[in-house]
Amino acid sequence: MILTIDQESSLTVREQQILYHIARGLSNRGIAARLALSEQTVKVHLANMIAKTGCDNRAALVAYGFETGVLKAR
Repeated sequence: MILTIDQESSLTVREQQILYHIARGLSNRGIAARLALSEQTVKVHLANMIAKTGCDNRAALVAYGFETGVLKAR
């Protein structure tokens, strides 16, 4: 899977990075470690992403990522 940073996306660059790691199956703790963030910061970004996209959960966010082109299969 490839992350394509989309400057036109409603998601910020950091949210797009978090979405990529969600799609890779990382937990909030794992994402925090990879991106040098606190776990709470990841949770805030996740809540913002859900609010912006109208998605209900992590799986729906990943689907959104593929539908919008932020995430692409290799």
